[in-house]
Amino acid sequence: RSTSKRTASVDPALAALVNRLVGNPVGAAVIETAGGLVVEARTAVLVASSVEGTATSLQAGERHRVPSHHARNWAYLAVRGGIDVAPVLGSRARDTLAGIGPAALTAGMVLAVGAEPDTDVVAVTAPVPPLGTVVRVSPGPRLDWFAAGSFEALLAGSWRVGDTSRVGTRLSGEPIVSASSRQLPSEGLVRGAIQVPGDGNPLVMMADHPTTGGYPVIAVVHPDDVAIVGQHRPGSPIGFRTAEQLSASR
Repeated sequence: RSTSKRTASVDPALAALVNRLVGNPVGAAVIETAGGLVVEARTAVLVASSVEGTATSLQAGERHRVPSHHARNWAYLAVRGGIDVAPVLGSRARDTLAGIGPAALTAGMVLAVGAEPDTDVVAVTAPVPPLGTVVRVSPGPRLDWFAAGSFEALLAGSWRVGDTSRVGTRLSGEPIVSASSRQLPSEGLVRGAIQVPGDGNPLVMMADHPTTGGYPVIAVVHPDDVAIVGQHRPGSPIGFRTAEQLSASR
């Protein structure tokens, strides 16, 4: 998958980091992978992955492997010049739900590299920041669809990551109780929205989330913290706090 700044990566900060390592603009298209990616250079190139956190020079015919990360679901590979792929509706990634955008990456695919950027390579290595376990949230627009104290229960609960993808991340814990048996008409969704399906276990919207949904949204994750949820492996603990709670605890 090639991504750009306008198409949110699961972890935009990590994608920006590998671009900086090779001297690219922050919005240059990179490859997002769940690990096991192997690329072969057809000409001399400079690459950097978020697993090693360092820039590497490849000569024509040399290969570079991006292994799975022991703690993160998603890794990124940048090539100096960026991946040169035509945007569709302002995006250089495949929309897996709508089925639009550039073709998904497949084995043996040849990717063009963009022009040499007019920038210097100012770093050889960069530390990948540790992955936190607490994310900031704000109350959602549908608190009235839940029992009294449900938002507070979300903040106090012990949650664990379940199934996760670019579409959404399911959490498990003490179910959140709905106060209504009504059917909510579908309404717009944003990245980071926390929907609560009928089983009471939250579902956090990720980069490829649907544009609408019919489950009530109890809270919304801070844009800078959505990647924390998306990067955690199944079984990992996740906690929610308001920005005010985190400020008071420091």
